[in-house]
Amino acid sequence: MSSTAAPFPARMELTGDGLVLRDWTEQDLAAMPELFDHPDIAYWTPIVSPFDEKAARVRLDRARQLRAEGTTILLAITTDGGAPLGEVMLRRAPEGTEIGYAVGPAHRGQGLAARAVRRMAAYAFEELGVERVILEVEAENASSVAVAAKTGFRLLDVPLIQGQEKGRPFVLQTWGLDRP
Repeated sequence: MSSTAAPFPARMELTGDGLVLRDWTEQDLAAMPELFDHPDIAYWTPIVSPFDEKAARVRLDRARQLRAEGTTILLAITTDGGAPLGEVMLRRAPEGTEIGYAVGPAHRGQGLAARAVRRMAAYAFEELGVERVILEVEAENASSVAVAAKTGFRLLDVPLIQGQEKGRPFVLQTWGLDRP
């Protein structure tokens, strides 16, 4: 964490747009494989695959560690504070304040990703004082491109990010949303 970055709160709950974004808890461990053990999640995200209960424990512990380090917030996407439907992330990175998300296959088509991105962006602008948030998206990931466009992000004229994850090459575009 940089010396100028404010620490993240130990506990978080963000509400708005019909969502409650909340901390992951021990009670969520059993539900996490149903959300994250899916070919789409394995292909488009860095989330480990296969994703089982052991992976859920590792992810919960890592989420807590990253929050304490002040680099990343991982919150469960819910509509009422109850059952998790997906995850939204905010990460402080050298290239900018990045938002990411994954919605469980059974919960897609409800606008959860777009609403979670809007709420997390509002948090970044209002509470963290950032000037821009970014999404890093593969152009072929039509669902994520649609989320970026729907939430007001614009494709930035910056170099593509190329790499390899889980044995496959990827090329990410950077989309930006400036502080209102």
